[in-house]
Amino acid sequence: MNKEGKHVNVSKLFRLKEHQTSVKQEVLAGFTSFFTIAYIVIVNPLILADAGMPYYGVLLATIFTTALGCFLMGFYANAPIILTPGMGVNAFFTYTVVQGMGLSWQEALAAVIVSGILFLIVASTRLKNILSDSIPDSLKHSITVGIGLFLTFIGLQKGGLIEASSKTFVKLGHLNSPTALLTLIGLVITLFLFSRNMKGSFIIGIAVTCVIGYVTGFAHVAAETHRTLPFAPFKALFFGADFHGLMKGSFWIAAFSLTMIITFENMGLLHGLLPDSKKFPKAFQANAASSILSGILGTSPTISTVESAAGIAEGGRTGLTSIVTGILFLISIAVAPFLTLIPDGAIAPVLIIIGGLMVQNIQHIPLSDFTEGFPAFLIMALIPLTYSIVDGLAFGFIAYPLLKIAVGQRKQIPLPLYIIALLFLINFVFHSIV
Repeated sequence: MNKEGKHVNVSKLFRLKEHQTSVKQEVLAGFTSFFTIAYIVIVNPLILADAGMPYYGVLLATIFTTALGCFLMGFYANAPIILTPGMGVNAFFTYTVVQGMGLSWQEALAAVIVSGILFLIVASTRLKNILSDSIPDSLKHSITVGIGLFLTFIGLQKGGLIEASSKTFVKLGHLNSPTALLTLIGLVITLFLFSRNMKGSFIIGIAVTCVIGYVTGFAHVAAETHRTLPFAPFKALFFGADFHGLMKGSFWIAAFSLTMIITFENMGLLHGLLPDSKKFPKAFQANAASSILSGILGTSPTISTVESAAGIAEGGRTGLTSIVTGILFLISIAVAPFLTLIPDGAIAPVLIIIGGLMVQNIQHIPLSDFTEGFPAFLIMALIPLTYSIVDGLAFGFIAYPLLKIAVGQRKQIPLPLYIIALLFLINFVFHSIV
């Protein structure tokens, strides 16, 4: 088959014309998503290593899980969402499930598989529609805004523009530091390109900022311990789940906690990220299936990553964006030890700009109605301030029915929303006593 025929088949497969996009636009979006989220290949193994898991084994598991998750999302849901082991969930896996509850990492992987199965049951039945329809529009829009603020906060941190403070918790960073200077330079360049509607503005911004960083000395080459990845540690993780803990109460507490976190976090993320809400059911199911694969391959559950917004902002509208990102993750096996060459100062500007775009959804929230606006405000504020999407959601979902009851509007609240609020409340009580 000639190249033109292949191009036509790809266009039909992903319905590019219907989505008003092109192969070039989707590929650019895929590259942008990859470079924005590539840090997970380095960071996820660092966190799971604290659970006693082999670093390079988790690194490969992260790559394989992300690639397969992206392929599931791309081919099944035709959505430009990137699935990768979630930040926050990996910390819960290590520091709560393993270190706090006393499960071995093998038992924790089994809990991941069980939670993924429960998630898939929700995603494949009417439960997903019941849960989705019960969430008020004000809360859905606030999730988008909260995630945008969270992305901005992460970008400001990565870029050295803000830093931790023992007195005020956070403060302005040292703007004369190499990372901060590179971030500011990259922000100016990327804003200029993006504001002029230049195709590929984010990926060009990352590339140009990388070059400037190494030419000026603002970015430094990280020390390499391996030039090729050892595959032996991955064998210990692949199908390494241990189900002997099924009789432990702590196992089921871990499994149900993980189920609630990944179900509601992914529901919130997909509502906030998907350009086409009609793709939610299949995207939700792909997300659940990917969570099961996570436990089988040897890592914490996958999440519809907030960095997907970078590819979407670059023009990604279909699953081809996810497929391209998944392929790039597989290719990264050959260059994974060199991914640390992408400086934080090159990634931070993209996250900051995407955050600014997502915050625009605040205009759809009826802030003049306190019973709608205040729960939304809690979600927007507490997602970044607690550094946790699920905790931010919890405060808003608990406050919403309380305020409606207080003003005599309890009939406006669907029964599932009461149940969701109660589950979040129980989760808070449980974690306060563990």
